[in-house]
Amino acid sequence: MVGYSDSDFAGCKLDRKSTSATLHLLGSSLISCHSKKQACVALSTAEAEYIVVGSCCAQILWIKQQLEHFGLKISKVPLLCDNISAINWTKNHIQHSRIKHNEIRHQFIRDHITNGDCEIKFVSTERQLIDIFTKPLSKDRFYSLRN
Repeated sequence: MVGYSDSDFAGCKLDRKSTSATLHLLGSSLISCHSKKQACVALSTAEAEYIVVGSCCAQILWIKQQLEHFGLKISKVPLLCDNISAINWTKNHIQHSRIKHNEIRHQFIRDHITNGDCEIKFVSTERQLIDIFTKPLSKDRFYSLRN
């Protein structure tokens, strides 16, 4: 299983809220996809990405729990994100006092990474499958990601 997370920072022209999206694959099959406008205005791209990483982590935990009912035990599910700052915020909370308001809400991300439930990894923008649901793409880029 693998999870992808991404956001379109301040994508809404009316209220400048970001759009969050998560996508989960089991093997090569899409098993979960979610896209919605974030409830609050993010102050940076990294903050918007950090919020969606939390949503992706929560979905991974739910899917893992469902799979355990079928006798499938999965550990260290890769959670792929294309923002280095958001990845660093999940690993080192001491140097990032700027995001204290998000730390309280998304503290469980670090806990589940530490527990081995998921493992956050970098994915290049060219390989970020979730862009199909968060951004307008050219026809060639869309077909490339779809394939």
